[in-house]
Amino acid sequence: MNNTEEHLMTDPVPTKVPRSEPATEPRKLTAWGITGMLVVLYLMNASDKAVFGLIAQPLSEDLGLSASQIGFTGSMFFLAFSFGGFFAGPINKFLALRWSIAIIAVLWGVVMLPLVVWSTFAVLLASRMLLGLAEGPTSGLLHTAAYSWHAPAKRGLPSALIISGSMLAKMAVVPMLALVVAEYGWRAAIIVLSFATALWCIPWLLTWRPGPYVVGGKNTSTDDTDSEPAVAWRRLLTTRTFVSAVLVAMSAYALMTVVLTWLPSYFEQGLGYSRLESGTLFAAPSFVGLATLIGGSWLSDRGISRGMSIRLVRVVVPCVGVIVAGVLLLSLPALGSPLLAVCAVSVAYGLVVAVFPLLNAAVIATCPPRQTAGVIGAFFALQAIGGIIGPWSMGIVVDASTTKIDGYQASFQCLGIVGAIVAIVALILADPARDRELLRVTR
Repeated sequence: MNNTEEHLMTDPVPTKVPRSEPATEPRKLTAWGITGMLVVLYLMNASDKAVFGLIAQPLSEDLGLSASQIGFTGSMFFLAFSFGGFFAGPINKFLALRWSIAIIAVLWGVVMLPLVVWSTFAVLLASRMLLGLAEGPTSGLLHTAAYSWHAPAKRGLPSALIISGSMLAKMAVVPMLALVVAEYGWRAAIIVLSFATALWCIPWLLTWRPGPYVVGGKNTSTDDTDSEPAVAWRRLLTTRTFVSAVLVAMSAYALMTVVLTWLPSYFEQGLGYSRLESGTLFAAPSFVGLATLIGGSWLSDRGISRGMSIRLVRVVVPCVGVIVAGVLLLSLPALGSPLLAVCAVSVAYGLVVAVFPLLNAAVIATCPPRQTAGVIGAFFALQAIGGIIGPWSMGIVVDASTTKIDGYQASFQCLGIVGAIVAIVALILADPARDRELLRVTR
């Protein structure tokens, strides 16, 4: 293995820039400009998910749906989302990122529109499942596009910025959509989102070009000196780092999707806030999440650059955060104040969402660069299983509980316990540097 290959496989050391494209300030501006466009698209992607939580109560009233049916619909979305995530690798192999990302963005809007015309439970379920299938490859493709412009040691921050689109959606877009729903109804919110994603494709198609770092796929940057033999997928996806990171991400994703699906309903039915107040408070966890996501990833990248171990900054720190979040969720019944409950859920959410870019970077550090899209796609697809379990389970618990608030609190406590347990498991098992070396030796 030559020095260039060593750089590509090692997270703490930046990948060398190809000689034909030196590291210049204009290239940096291009890198962050493209990353910004990907953040905007992920914001729209998150808005498509979050709007379901926002319109859950109006939908249940219009269509006569139970909490279990709403939860089931949310879970089926993430079942399709999980399945779709496995297509990120094949899509990246056979279709250029310029077109694959634009096509899936248009598909999001198309599959949401039938519900505006035919408002039935069957159409709702089919629409959400098709949306989940179309959105499944998104995270893998967006991260692959961003990673082609950023060296491995500096991928924590761009990944965090992309994922921050989820927080920005709830902070900026969802409150505006709440006003649209209150003024014009839930159908208007769907129409707005559909057209917004289509409009985004215009500047994307005009400005995208591949970056200088090898990530594999069709029409991406390539340099034979930067290649290395592929590792069998079975080995890549069964390392102790990958498996334990998936378990932690799965528990984190369960909480994130419960928040997306149920938090406005929890604020309204469990804590006594009005519908408009609940829609506005929906943004509260995102303020905390944005700070922990960006701040944690920035500090993580700095730690890697200064020689700290990958395991410490990409595994230990996020797992400790998940354990603290579990303690906060367990304390909900003892708080005795709606405001304190909002604060506890917000801080727990912020600590949990911060793990995604860090665990993602830990997993990517174990694989050859040209298998990046496939590994990211599998990682996001498997973690989405938490989204299948979480929303539906909460709906069942809420329907079976004596009071709504008891059901919500019991569900949050279960999420906290599971998250703390799998985080402890990851602290014991996960070690990206060790697994990277094992894959090299036993390839």
